[in-house]
Amino acid sequence: MRNKIAQARYERKETRDAYLFLLPLLALVIVFVLFPVLATSLNSLFRDVTYLARKFVGLSNYASLAADFDFQRAARFTCLFTAAAVFFEAVLGLVFALLLNESFRGRGLLRTVVLIPWAIPTIVSAKIWKLIFDYTYGVLNFIVLALGLSSEKINWLGSSISAFWSLVAAEVWKTTPFMVLILLAGLQAIPREVYQQAQIDGARMGRRLWRITLPLVWPVLTIALIFRTIDSLRIFDLVYVLTGGGPGGSTKTLSMLGFEYYSNDSFGRGSAVSVITFLLVFAVTIAYIKLGRFERSLKK
Repeated sequence: MRNKIAQARYERKETRDAYLFLLPLLALVIVFVLFPVLATSLNSLFRDVTYLARKFVGLSNYASLAADFDFQRAARFTCLFTAAAVFFEAVLGLVFALLLNESFRGRGLLRTVVLIPWAIPTIVSAKIWKLIFDYTYGVLNFIVLALGLSSEKINWLGSSISAFWSLVAAEVWKTTPFMVLILLAGLQAIPREVYQQAQIDGARMGRRLWRITLPLVWPVLTIALIFRTIDSLRIFDLVYVLTGGGPGGSTKTLSMLGFEYYSNDSFGRGSAVSVITFLLVFAVTIAYIKLGRFERSLKK
């Protein structure tokens, strides 16, 4: 009986100490995350412009955004851009991670080189790609003409379709190393004995990849997808530098649209765009968590 009482007291003390250690983190989350989210959500319910009196309008800002062509186009572009960029990042990231997980001469140097694009600041990376895509002096047009792939220069950023894929290419080049880094860590955590046993049982490379590698690396891949999807849905700087939202607003993102509203002193609508972006990110994150089967892993 005394042992049970002592154990209960010890567990209560451990729980209390854990909460005490978490208090600084909880305070930071409340001040820098929860409070801004609540304040922005509240402000989205008001007509908040500098030249008019502040007035509660309920969901009018959201209703006007739903009927706004610019918002619809920005939301569509943001979702399509995110889907394309994250897909190619995941595929290329997995391929490079599998290659770098093998033993060969120069592997350490190659691992370092692969991470260089991710280490470059996004603004610098965007400037580099803008020079590459430049119509007059761009190296890409020089290569296309030299190889005879086209008889004239291509305006890579001059049409909505080419600008879309140019942005996807720049984003994939910049952030694929992040996927490689995360997936490589997951691959190295897989015991070699598992593959050795599979080889003894006669499993070929494709079967080992499908039956062993992908299932074991799936939780790590899901986490990487969550981070990359969140970043892509909130993308601003790359698009702002490369296309400025053009041509004709066809590459404008939700973050850029919200920035425009804030710049034009329409804080209510800007807050509404921010809240919608947050809800989109939140919904996608929950979907990834369900897809990654983390709840089942925790129950086990």
